[in-house]
Amino acid sequence: MSSRIPTSLLAIAVATAALLGGCAAPVVMGGAMLGTVLVASDRRTSGIQLEDEGIELRANARVRELLDDKGNVSFTSYNRVVLITGEVPSEADKTRVAEAVLRVENVRSISNDLQVMGNATLTQRSSDALVTGRVKAAFVDARDLFASAFKVTTERGTTYLMGRVTQREASRATEIARNISGVQRVVRLFEIISEEELARMLPSEQKK
Repeated sequence: MSSRIPTSLLAIAVATAALLGGCAAPVVMGGAMLGTVLVASDRRTSGIQLEDEGIELRANARVRELLDDKGNVSFTSYNRVVLITGEVPSEADKTRVAEAVLRVENVRSISNDLQVMGNATLTQRSSDALVTGRVKAAFVDARDLFASAFKVTTERGTTYLMGRVTQREASRATEIARNISGVQRVVRLFEIISEEELARMLPSEQKK
């Protein structure tokens, strides 16, 4: 009997984790530890993974103080590149947020995709979390991708893809994401590596 977890169940599990605040605890499904599967082959070093988590926390603290609870801003750091998404009241606030994040220790660069508009509703955020779950689940289900090489987030129907991937993997992931229900637009923020680099970083059992 196949041990593969149905895509629909993976999407629900990932979306639920996102709505619970990104809890890192493994999700157990069908005897498999889903959380362990998704992080098993992250292409960042363990030190960089911890640094990315720290960057997100520091950026959130600084911007919360800066905006005094105005707006709704989210941060996604991958290899010290920070994606800023959400909503702020004015263009001036958008600029202030970007400047504050650039001053966070160890940030290499930012991609500022903040929107000047009212905050997304809970319904919209729930929909975005479900879309992110569907995309991640589709990556897990794809036999020609390493799902844990990608970081995925969705804001107002726009799905952002990050990761250290080859051009082949980037194109394949984009193709999959564009065909997921609820994805209105795909933004790629990849760090492209060569096939030779990929071969060197993968353990022998993961090489194709």
